[in-house]
Amino acid sequence: MSKLSFKTFCIEHYSHHIQIPSTQVYDIFEKQGVLKMLDDEYEDLHGMGMEYLMQFIDEYLGVEK
Repeated sequence: MSKLSFKTFCIEHYSHHIQIPSTQVYDIFEKQGVLKMLDDEYEDLHGMGMEYLMQFIDEYLGVEK
């Protein structure tokens, strides 16, 4: 999976995870540095399970569940 595909995958799944449109998730990810982090940490993150990845992004953004 390319880095671009991975970031798209994360945006789409996070959109479903928090139930808001993917365009809003993209804006959040861009403003909060998530896109850069996903790019920088691609090697470590792209093999993670979906549940862990969503939790990781929640924690990165400071979202309390």
